[in-house]
Amino acid sequence: MVVRGMALDTVNYALQQAQDYPAFAATICLVLLTTLTGSPGKLFGMAKTRYWHSTKSLILKTKDGRTTSLAQLCKSLIPPCRLNPLLYNGHLQTIWTVLARDTVPIHYKRWIFDNEDPIYTGQFSVDFATDPNDDHDSTLPPRTTYYSEQEFKKIGSLDNRPMLVMLHGLSGGSHELYLRHVLAPLIGKGGWEACVVIARGCARTKITSSVLYNARATWDVKQIVKWLKQTFPNRPLFGIGFSLGANIITNYIAEEGSNCAFKAAVVLSNPWDLHAGNLALQRGWFNRNVYSATMGKSMVKLFDTHVEQVSKNPKVDVDLVRSSKYLHEFDRHVQCPTWGYPTEGAYYRDASSVDSLLAIRIPFLAIHAEDDPVTASEALPREEVQQTPYGVLCTTSTGGHLGWFELGGTRWCARAATAFFQKMAQDIDLDAISRTDADGSQLEGQISRAERQPLKPVFEPMRRKMHVPGQ
Repeated sequence: MVVRGMALDTVNYALQQAQDYPAFAATICLVLLTTLTGSPGKLFGMAKTRYWHSTKSLILKTKDGRTTSLAQLCKSLIPPCRLNPLLYNGHLQTIWTVLARDTVPIHYKRWIFDNEDPIYTGQFSVDFATDPNDDHDSTLPPRTTYYSEQEFKKIGSLDNRPMLVMLHGLSGGSHELYLRHVLAPLIGKGGWEACVVIARGCARTKITSSVLYNARATWDVKQIVKWLKQTFPNRPLFGIGFSLGANIITNYIAEEGSNCAFKAAVVLSNPWDLHAGNLALQRGWFNRNVYSATMGKSMVKLFDTHVEQVSKNPKVDVDLVRSSKYLHEFDRHVQCPTWGYPTEGAYYRDASSVDSLLAIRIPFLAIHAEDDPVTASEALPREEVQQTPYGVLCTTSTGGHLGWFELGGTRWCARAATAFFQKMAQDIDLDAISRTDADGSQLEGQISRAERQPLKPVFEPMRRKMHVPGQ
């Protein structure tokens, strides 16, 4: 009866989508039978889930005195991955993110901050999730307005509600549906507060210096987390990042190490190894001309919006930037001259978060689809996550890039992430989490030398090539 019910749901949903998107539905139907003959489980959208973690996973204490490991916790609360069978591969799941309807109305109030670090001077914006209201501002994304000065002066609170700090994907914002799918179950009746740190220039924000954002742009989130701790001293803070925002928040948490203000974090569709991802995006006509070209076009559009400020950097050639067709070309013409990287490859290698994972000292859940066409599966930190007790990598056989659509339009990744956050906030003794490795925080090797003290090479995961001299 369960199987029959699922089949009926599938047929009804297919008919509805065929009416709304006839061309898209026809394409799916053409290849559906071929795909299903090779994998009957795909008829019901079943995806295989795998976990990667250390054999000595972090021990967590519950508020009622029991103990469990981080790995056991994740496996017990993450639901089975059963996705929309019509979106049976990574490309369809990813493309559907563009076609999916807006069914999750979340309201925000925006405040503009000035970065206090003279190196990363400029303004950045933060959108705070608020109660539903009828306010409107045509200069901002839907359901978003500015705080008045009087309202913002009263924002501080001594409550102990958990609060989520969110970082969106490339050229996105708080309005993105993938972000709202995760946020909706947490705020309101879920008991959480939340804010979204907007990457400079995105989501109709203005920039006031030539400093844009990049994959290592941790400076704004660092300041806002410090401000949140001062403004809401009793709130436990948690973090989540999506796509490029996942790479940034991973780097931030690693930079903070045992001093990180977050109690736990989740990353979805993190590119991890940006150089490997770049090569994968250039591999084949489809990846190059659909994904890389689309992202490159969006970044050139963003550049044109703020060209007056960005072009104040004499090393940025406006004509070269505007001629960029692919994402790596944009990075070559903007990120390299801005930060001093000789090539986009050097930038990708330096800004990647794959090694940063080893410096994290808080419970950390990474979720990734093996068929993600935007970020390379070979870039996943399967070996790295097994070297630290603080991380768990959950992979699904399908799901695309920030997709994981289920029947009805909901997202499996949202259910997995919210279950993790609610469990950590409600049941785990957050103050009892150890942030010190039993055998030391550094990874050491040893080279024997006859009749001399052995050399002890040390791997430092956060040692970067690009740095500011004197800092």
